[in-house]
Amino acid sequence: MINETRFEFAHLIEQSSKLRLWARSRLWAQVLIAMVMGVGTGALLGPAAGLVPPSTAGIIGDWLALPGQLFLGLIAIVLVPLVFSSIVSGLAGVPSNQAMRKLGTRLGLFIVSTTFVAAWIGISLAQLFEPGMDLELPIEKLPPPAGAAQSFDLARLPDLVAGVLPTNPAASVIQGDLLAIVILAVLTGVAATQIRKEKAAPLLALLDSLMSISMTVVKWAMLLSPLAVFGLMAQLMIQIGLESLFGLLNYVGTVLLGLAFLFVIYALFLKLIGGLGFRSFIKAAGPNLLLAFSTSSSSAVMPSTIQTARKLKVPDEVASLVIPLGATMNMAGTALYQSVAILFLAQISGVDLSVPETLLLVGTLVASSIGAPGTPGVSIAILASVATGFGIPATGLVIILGVDRLLDMSRTVVNVTGDITAAVIMKNTLKEK
Repeated sequence: MINETRFEFAHLIEQSSKLRLWARSRLWAQVLIAMVMGVGTGALLGPAAGLVPPSTAGIIGDWLALPGQLFLGLIAIVLVPLVFSSIVSGLAGVPSNQAMRKLGTRLGLFIVSTTFVAAWIGISLAQLFEPGMDLELPIEKLPPPAGAAQSFDLARLPDLVAGVLPTNPAASVIQGDLLAIVILAVLTGVAATQIRKEKAAPLLALLDSLMSISMTVVKWAMLLSPLAVFGLMAQLMIQIGLESLFGLLNYVGTVLLGLAFLFVIYALFLKLIGGLGFRSFIKAAGPNLLLAFSTSSSSAVMPSTIQTARKLKVPDEVASLVIPLGATMNMAGTALYQSVAILFLAQISGVDLSVPETLLLVGTLVASSIGAPGTPGVSIAILASVATGFGIPATGLVIILGVDRLLDMSRTVVNVTGDITAAVIMKNTLKEK
């Protein structure tokens, strides 16, 4: 009997050792385990369990999230030089102006079309399920905009277009204005292809070294990723608790269903156009998507997304160009979320949108999503601005703030999937004659 017990104990230790070795060799397994443990820890420390006072739980959550804050800080340090160097190097590696125009045209069509489809999916699902009808609140209505001109003033269009140009690059870098940095990088990269190679060589060599150094810092940051995921998930559950999810279950379900539809569309693109099966995609992109979910920032995981694209055999000149542009402009998941949220706010406020207003709303959401910063919480500010423009009281935002972080994490996964999909689809563009 004692020998059998010893054998079982030794067998258990052996299996445990194998499990540890298996987890250490797979980042996605570490991140997934950390995510589950973070949710469990946060639920135990959250308001529902009542094991510790809320103030104490908040302090514990801040300490648990420290590795996550360090991870995001390390990425933020190298984000600007990495984006600038990768875009310039990618454009300089394009073999011809014709190939550059073809890549830019196809990428632009992909971003605009998928963002439009995503916004329309969100509008359709929100009209079908009406998640806000059961939560109608006595919120004072705003006066509706006087026609389309008030929501989208054509007279201001020239100023808006001119205002996109980064007239003060130093200020853009200091403020972290990623869209301005991308535009500056595109201008620099295109200009570098129009001068003699020997003239551009010193700059390209410097940027190549800068990109290599930035990626080294990213590798250091990735060592913190399991701890970062654990701490951020624990802090999230401490802050919102599980009960917040049940109060807005219909709204959350509508958004998640729309994001699932969009994810399936990307998977079909990968299979039919990119020739990449779903299993192969998940095997290569799984760790990156889990990291995107926990950080809720497509910009923060952009270096990892570039590495994922390389795993999927996307050429460096395509990956280093498409991924940074996608992380800045390809926000179909955000457009879908905003479309559901806008109609949810309209429903709880008793505001009816006509068909022309709905069409204009789709166009506005597409325009506002493209170029939106890929950082946590930015969609709330955009949402408030768009809602006010359509006469929808933004005061209802307080209702969805409790679950916004969870939905932010979910739509970030879809946004990053869209970036990878774009890179895979565009990978053969430069090879075509």
